[in-house]
Amino acid sequence: MGATLILPGLNGSAEGHWQRHWARDDASATIVRQSSWSRPVLGEWLQALESELERVGDAWLVAHSLGCLLAAHLADRPAARHVKGAFLVAPCDLERTERLHPGVIDFGAMPANPLPFRSLVVGSRDDRYMDFARLRRYAACWGSELHDLGHAGHINIESGFGRWREGYQLFSAFAGRIGHRPQGACSRRVSFVR
Repeated sequence: MGATLILPGLNGSAEGHWQRHWARDDASATIVRQSSWSRPVLGEWLQALESELERVGDAWLVAHSLGCLLAAHLADRPAARHVKGAFLVAPCDLERTERLHPGVIDFGAMPANPLPFRSLVVGSRDDRYMDFARLRRYAACWGSELHDLGHAGHINIESGFGRWREGYQLFSAFAGRIGHRPQGACSRRVSFVR
């Protein structure tokens, strides 16, 4: 299947978070390290991701929260050519996240350009970091499929997501669909996977 790059959000993914389990369970997975998890700066985070993509070549992205916005910021950058697909879990709304964590995030504007790679957004109807209507809108902007997990909070430790076997299954099904489509056959409309 190739390399998997894991992109945590603000404050990284604490021990016990599903992304930490994923990194241990999947020998091809690497957590992309950032210079500061607690004070994210878009330029620095992008540089770390792009360096890792150049190092590993083609890779899958498995992102959570602010990590999803990092992946979406690749839309117009040369390193996007290395992305096989992106699994975007609980993307955060930058405005709302900045209100919840004032003065901490320097991440520019909310990315809204279509992604040049296939993507699946997995979201929740009661995520305090992004309401579901906005989640739908950004999934459409990015050209992503959308999977509705129902009432699952921010899909993190706090909402009960440690080792997340359903996440592995969702990702495998998504990656399988990409593997069976000719290159360039990506649709720019949102489809709902339930």
